[in-house]
Amino acid sequence: MEELKYNLKRKLKHDGPASIMVFLVALPLCLGIALASGASAFAGIITGIVGGIVIGFISGSAVSVSGPAAGLTVVVMTSITKLGSFEAFLTALVIAGLLQVLMGIFKAGFISNFFPSSVIRGMLAAIGLILILKQIPHALGYDFDFEGDFAFAEDSKHNTFTDIVYAFLEPNFLAIAIFILSLLCMTLWDKYSKKSLKLIPGALLSVLAGISINEAAGIFMPDWKLKTEHLVSLPKEILSKPFTEFFAFPDFSIITNPQVYIVAITIAVIASIETLLSIEASDRLDTKLRITPLNRELIAQGIGNTILGLIGGIPATAVIVRSSANIVAGAVSKLSAILHGILLLLSVLFLANVLNLIPLASLAAILIVVGYKLTKPEIYVTMFSKGISQYIPFLVTIIAIVFSDLLIGISIGLALGIGFMIFSNFKRGIQVTKSNNHILIRLRSNVTFLNKSFLREEFQKIASGSEVIIDGTTASFVDHDIIETIELFTHSAGTRNIKVHIKKSKSSSNQWFRENSSL
Repeated sequence: MEELKYNLKRKLKHDGPASIMVFLVALPLCLGIALASGASAFAGIITGIVGGIVIGFISGSAVSVSGPAAGLTVVVMTSITKLGSFEAFLTALVIAGLLQVLMGIFKAGFISNFFPSSVIRGMLAAIGLILILKQIPHALGYDFDFEGDFAFAEDSKHNTFTDIVYAFLEPNFLAIAIFILSLLCMTLWDKYSKKSLKLIPGALLSVLAGISINEAAGIFMPDWKLKTEHLVSLPKEILSKPFTEFFAFPDFSIITNPQVYIVAITIAVIASIETLLSIEASDRLDTKLRITPLNRELIAQGIGNTILGLIGGIPATAVIVRSSANIVAGAVSKLSAILHGILLLLSVLFLANVLNLIPLASLAAILIVVGYKLTKPEIYVTMFSKGISQYIPFLVTIIAIVFSDLLIGISIGLALGIGFMIFSNFKRGIQVTKSNNHILIRLRSNVTFLNKSFLREEFQKIASGSEVIIDGTTASFVDHDIIETIELFTHSAGTRNIKVHIKKSKSSSNQWFRENSSL
C-alpha cells in the first residue's frame, strides 16, 4: 500500500501539472472541431472527456492523449448530411467503434510498421509548423478561424497565410499584450521557477495572467477589453441547463441503410490510421522510449468510439497536438490523460463561467511553445545529415501537410517514402563490382522482382569481351523473375562474346545457386 501511495504521489508530481496544460490546450480544440464538424459544442466536450478518461484508462500508451480529431471534420460533416441526422450518424459511429475493436482483436496494428520514420518525423515537424502559423492570428487578436482547424484552405475562403496577413492588418493591441505576457510567463516560469513550484504549470500562469489583464482592462479601459469572439466560448445553453440534457442517442431504425455501413467503415479506417500515426509519433517523442501496444490501442479507441456513439459524441482518435503538449509538459504516465478528461468534466460542470474568461491569445502562447518544440531548426539539420533518402520524404511530408491537411499530406509523404524505399532496395539487393573487363554481380539477402529493372540495365551495360561472375550464394531469397532474367542473359551472352560463370555453394539456401543442384 505504501509503495502504491509513493508511486501515485511521484506520478502526480509530473502528471498533475501536465494534465492542466493538456486540458487548457484540449478545451478550445474540442469546441472548435465539434462546431467545424457540424455537431454541437457539447459533442466535442464529451468526446474529450471520454477520450481522456475511458480511452486513457484502457490504452497502453503512457503519453498519448485522445479526443476529437481535426482530420475527421469533413468526414463527420458530410456523413451527418448524407445520413440525414446526427442521431443516424451516431449509429454509424457505434458500428465504427465495434469495427475498431475487431481490428484490434485481429491484430491490425501491424500497419503502423509500414510508416517510414522520415514521414513520421515530417508529420511532427509539420504539426509544429502549423501550430505556429495557425496561432499567429490568435496572438494578434484575429480570431475568425476556429481552434483546431489544421487545413490550409478554410471555410471562410481564406487560408493559413492570408489569415496571418489579415491579422497584421487588423491587430488587437490588448490581445498582443496578453500574448506576449502569457508567452513570457510560460517560458520564464518553466525555466527559472524553483523546483518546489514546478507543481504550478507555466501554462496555468499564462492563462491566469491573460484573464487578469483583460479583466483589469474592463475596469480601467472598458473600450480595450476583449470581446467574446476573442475568448474561449462555451455556449450559453451549457451554462444554463443540466449536463445530462445534452446527451444524444443513436437512431437504430436506420441500421438497414447501406450508407450507414459505408460511413462506419470510412470512420473506422481513417480514425485507426490517424491513431496509429499519432501513437507512432508520440512514442518517438517519449523521453523514456516506451512502445505502445498497437492492437490494445485500437481496442481502446474502438470502445471509446462505441460509447461516444451511444451518448452523442463525435469520433475520437489519439491526437498528436494534445499528446505533444502532454510530453512537453513532462507527463510520465497515462494518469495525465485521464486527469485531463476529469478536468474537462469538472470544468464544464462547475467552472464554465470562468472558462469563458480565457483569452485565445493566452492559449496561442501555449500552442506556439508546443509547436516550436516540435519543429526546432536542429530537427531539420539532423534529418538533412541522414541523407537525401530520409530528408526528401521528410521535407515533402511537411510541405504537403502545411499546404493541404494532415491525411492528404501524410498520404503523399507515405507514397514518396515507399518510393524511396523501393528505389534504395534496387541498389541494396544487388551489388555490382567492376575491374577492367571483369564484373562481379552479387545478389544480397532478399532479391525481389523490384530489382529486375536494375539487373537488366546492368546486364545491358556489359561490354563485349567481358567476363561476368554471378554470385547468389549468400542470398536467402531470389525471386523467380530474377532467376529468369539471369537465364536469359546467360543464354544470350555468347552472342555478345561475354563469358558468364554462376558461382554456386553447397551451403546456399537458394536452390538455383546450390552446388550439385539439378537446375
